[in-house]
Amino acid sequence: MDLRYTSEETQFRDEVRAFFRTALPAPIRRKMELGQRLSKEDIVTWQRILNTKGWAVPSWPVEWGGTDWGPVKTYIFKEEMQLAPAPDPLSFNVSMVGPVLIAFGSEAQKKHFLPRVANLDYWFCQGFSEPGAGSDLASLRTSARLDGNEYVVNGQKIWTSRAHHADWMFCLVRTGAGGKQQSGISYLLIDTKTPGLTIRPIPTIDGEHHFNEVFFDNVRVPAENLVGEENKGWTYAKYLLGHERVGIARIGASKQRIQRAKALAANVFVGDTPLAETERFREKVAAIEVELKALEITQMRVVANARNLPPGAPDPTSSILKLKGTELQQATTEILMEVAGAFAMIRQPEHLWGTATEPPIGPEWTTTTAADYFYTRAASIYGGSNEIQKNVIAKRILGL
Repeated sequence: MDLRYTSEETQFRDEVRAFFRTALPAPIRRKMELGQRLSKEDIVTWQRILNTKGWAVPSWPVEWGGTDWGPVKTYIFKEEMQLAPAPDPLSFNVSMVGPVLIAFGSEAQKKHFLPRVANLDYWFCQGFSEPGAGSDLASLRTSARLDGNEYVVNGQKIWTSRAHHADWMFCLVRTGAGGKQQSGISYLLIDTKTPGLTIRPIPTIDGEHHFNEVFFDNVRVPAENLVGEENKGWTYAKYLLGHERVGIARIGASKQRIQRAKALAANVFVGDTPLAETERFREKVAAIEVELKALEITQMRVVANARNLPPGAPDPTSSILKLKGTELQQATTEILMEVAGAFAMIRQPEHLWGTATEPPIGPEWTTTTAADYFYTRAASIYGGSNEIQKNVIAKRILGL
């Protein structure tokens, strides 16, 4: 299998790289370079720039705003975006609800939602995990009872990322009882402004507001917001998670982070020696780079194999990408913590959790290294925990 880029693909990479250099607004670029948190407005602004270019949803069919790039060019685009670094389009829209609607939604749902999803006129969040039903998603208990032409939803979701920004939620609910747990689940689209829906923030150790609890108290959802067939939601969820895990490795982001660590370490001294020249630092960086290269080759194999799969079909090898990719995200944030040293401990973000914090005393770039380190601890849990991925690898790839 030849994993090298063709001359056409190399030319495409150069085109994408040049676009990111010129089109990304300077304030957003600065935040990305410093590892600072982006506002909702930043993310919306950038996705609309991409959508105007026709690049917001490259993996979608052309009729719905996508491109005809194929898996290799799509991979190049994602990697260059992370290397720039530029913000990813909102994954809940682009990689999750969009593909599900394209594959299983009604024509009316596609016409209404897909243009708004691509342009981020609607910000979606994911209503999957519940207390006691995270990695064991099939045991979810949030119920939806059909009452005339509406579903009445009751229950709770947890760890709902960015629900406080969201206009809509794609939500798994239990509509059937008896038989296998997976057989009674349906997939609903829920307007987050619907009466009875309450969003409560969950403070996290990095001082930011990423996650939320969401409560449903007799929330009435039009039956036309059911995606596909009733009680077939488990099938749609598996389809969605296959799309999510292919991109969750974020190899380009880990590459950019390790490049940044090496550049910063050249100006941090251990005695009279730059940290970048110390034996321990060089060994640790080399070990990460070797694993990144191995993962990149695996990613390229998955991309190449995508040509042989039915359209939209997930590759079980994506579980390897999720497993190792998130481990390397954690390793690269850890090495940036080492470069920042004590400066990483000084400042927490001034946020809604309350008291003002100490001003930074070190370089500006050190102020978010601890927050990034703590946040990536969750990477091996979300999108299907790494322990679950090991089971998938054992069963579906190794045949154990």
